[in-house]
Amino acid sequence: MTGSMAMVVAATLAGAPAAAQQGAAQTVEPLVPASGAVLEVSAEGRTTRVPDLATIRAGVVSQAATAAAALSDNAQRMARVLTALKRAGVADRDIATATVNLAPQYRYADNQPPAITGYQATNSVTIRFRDVARSGAILDALVAQGANQIDGPTLSIDKPDAALDEARTDAVKRARAKADIYAAAAGLRVVRVVSISEAGQDAGGGDPVRPMMMMRVRAEAAPTQIAPGEKDVTVTLSVRFLLQ
Repeated sequence: MTGSMAMVVAATLAGAPAAAQQGAAQTVEPLVPASGAVLEVSAEGRTTRVPDLATIRAGVVSQAATAAAALSDNAQRMARVLTALKRAGVADRDIATATVNLAPQYRYADNQPPAITGYQATNSVTIRFRDVARSGAILDALVAQGANQIDGPTLSIDKPDAALDEARTDAVKRARAKADIYAAAAGLRVVRVVSISEAGQDAGGGDPVRPMMMMRVRAEAAPTQIAPGEKDVTVTLSVRFLLQ
């Protein structure tokens, strides 16, 4: 290189921004390596937790000859239900109105238009019980105070983040074990992880108990019992490995 060209190159570099010089010096490894084989496997990791949250929908259904009477009776019954919930220690934040409905009831006869025979009012609330062991006793108290419609419970985990992290760790281990098996079968070895993506998760929400129940309480009725059991917390990962 001549002296004049060296000066031009030096001047150009000196005039270039520092960030540009740093960017030129950095190298970005491609997602798909130029050499070796890329293996993609999926794995589900899991752990278990005892549910600590029960969610139940409790409602009151009232029927009367007039809309006003149906609503009035329904409001009184629901007021007793809400009082029973608060007396049992359920916090306001754990009680939410789910549905309020008023509908006419009809009588149908051949060759005659439908005739209104009365009205049905429905009011239901969604309730979260943070003490699952007490939820059965609370349900019995609700029914005793006028609740005649129960849906649930759905048992879940209130704060599943730590359990999900355990499941993620388990999923990575399972994915690596799979990759080792495939690599050995192909006469290769696992060099490193190329990418990891989370395909799905289940935080142990579970399914509600079905069907909806219309409940009537007698003095000699056995108390309702709720058994929490255990819930699986799962995470599914898709992991790409470089094999050589």
